[in-house]
Amino acid sequence: MRNSIARALLWVLRLLLPARGRHCAEHPATPPEPAPASPWSRPWTAPSSREVREIFHDEHTRYLPAPQRERGYAAAFARIGVDYDHPTMPLGSLVRRERVAA
Repeated sequence: MRNSIARALLWVLRLLLPARGRHCAEHPATPPEPAPASPWSRPWTAPSSREVREIFHDEHTRYLPAPQRERGYAAAFARIGVDYDHPTMPLGSLVRRERVAA
């Protein structure tokens, strides 16, 4: 019962007293900031899955040692204008770390 009385009192006060703050009619409403552009609104710029599959399943690089195979992948991606900076093999196989005595 108290909630309904309080709501009725607030409604009457809002009618009688002028609005203040952000709902005041004196200040014009500012337009909202535009939403950031969606990445789906521009065309796809990365290579297609078909192009990437052709690079990774190339017969010339299939039987090469891992470091040479990675260089071949990087060269093939460079030909289509993509920076290949994520090697597919772990770097631990290339770099052998010695144990450090503490």
